[in-house]
Amino acid sequence: MGSTLAGMTRSRPSLPVVAFVWDFDRTLIVGDQQEPLFAAYGVDADAFWAEVEALPAYHRERGEVISRDAAYLLHLLSYVEAGVFPGLDNARLRALGGRLRPSPGIPDFLEATRRRAASLATASARRLTVEHYVISAGLRPMVEGSPIAAHLDGIWASSFVAHAAPPGFLGRPGEVEKAGRILRPGCVIDNTAKTRALFEINKGANRDPAVDVHAHMSAPERRVPFERMIYIGDGPSDVPVFSLLNERGGRTLGVYQTEPRSNYRQVVELREQGRIQAVAEADFRPGTAAHRWLMDCLEEIAGGI
Repeated sequence: MGSTLAGMTRSRPSLPVVAFVWDFDRTLIVGDQQEPLFAAYGVDADAFWAEVEALPAYHRERGEVISRDAAYLLHLLSYVEAGVFPGLDNARLRALGGRLRPSPGIPDFLEATRRRAASLATASARRLTVEHYVISAGLRPMVEGSPIAAHLDGIWASSFVAHAAPPGFLGRPGEVEKAGRILRPGCVIDNTAKTRALFEINKGANRDPAVDVHAHMSAPERRVPFERMIYIGDGPSDVPVFSLLNERGGRTLGVYQTEPRSNYRQVVELREQGRIQAVAEADFRPGTAAHRWLMDCLEEIAGGI
């Protein structure tokens, strides 16, 4: 489920870690990540999402049950099978990820937090390091292909597999067929999986495969305490993560983009319901509300170490 990028080798860091954990769409990027996919193939995005919304009822009428979180992945595969996305493979999705437009100030802000942590260590004895993670129900290959990927320490996102292991494949070692179009979901990140990802970061399971995320672990053994986590997201799908961190001493920021206007309204509603600690536009350039609030959080966490 989780992702490890270069440099992840052990569970316990030599320095305290502050983890910035990000949603992706309308948070780190402008708009939805599927937009370049639909544009490349001439697909009406509104029609696609209307069909996705109707899928649970469609299957229920036929005596079938599907997860709402998996519905859009299954429908993407239906478009592939119908020839609307002919030959769509993971390589193509990564290439389309390169067309995604980062939110203002991204990825510069990600590196600015690391520099700020280093300056805090210079100014005092509070030495620490910063890590950035994405937890998204979006498509992993598109995140991997985005201009932001090189600045991340880990990715949790939904994926597709392009290989189907046939019966008896264990008896034919070394026989690997060439990857083709995407065939089926490989990993589905839903609201529950997002909270599991937080526990993987907390215990260091994402850095050390020997760590069992379900095993009992005392607070001093945990790699990143929840109170040193900051989560940034934009919508109702982030509520379980917001709730977990609010309960355990973490920081939560709801961000919005000016279009569509409903994005702003849903984030304000989260604040009114007490689900997030602050609200800001998804603009992370110096001087903006998001930049100031997140940097203040970093400094406050450093001051408490």
